[in-house]
Amino acid sequence: MASARIAASAPTRLIVGITGASGVIYGVRLLEILHKLPIETHLVMSRSAEVALAHETDLKRAHVERLADVVHSVQDMAAAISSGSFRTLGMVVAPCSMRTLAEIATGVTTTLLTRAADVTLKERRRLVLMVRETPLHQVHLRNMLTVTEMGAIVAPPVPAFYAKPKTLEAMIDHSLGRVLDLFDLDSGTVRRWKGRGAPK
Repeated sequence: MASARIAASAPTRLIVGITGASGVIYGVRLLEILHKLPIETHLVMSRSAEVALAHETDLKRAHVERLADVVHSVQDMAAAISSGSFRTLGMVVAPCSMRTLAEIATGVTTTLLTRAADVTLKERRRLVLMVRETPLHQVHLRNMLTVTEMGAIVAPPVPAFYAKPKTLEAMIDHSLGRVLDLFDLDSGTVRRWKGRGAPK
């Protein structure tokens, strides 16, 4: 159920998908940032995301789930986010594994996560994929082109060094702020370029 902080009048919703690619902190931090905004978050995590969470952080799945307003089982293909009639701003997959990218590119929806992404595309809503892999081979690149042609936005978490980040956290927040810019959501975490002659 949605938390009490969400107003009863038609909330603004965003789906957050977290997969097992390296960089699970992007999904976790995205939920933390969104919690401060008037956005109802719907979380769906792949099974491998929990493995990545254990390897890369000290966090437990329960902690991540508490950051979201609504949590959906990755196996629940009848969840609200599996239907286009359930209105949302769109979806962010952070991070997005190559397997998830491939499923989205081919229209194969074996889990709720990829089904929700497919629905986002068919309803012409914004789908942002924070793909995490390097180096990339031909199929990876073809899949990125395919989803781009379908209307998705491929947004690898590439650090912006002009922002002169002092910490890893600052780099993560800047990348996520730029992702939220794509939904016209100002996270307050982006150090915006003002030109070389602008005052600092």
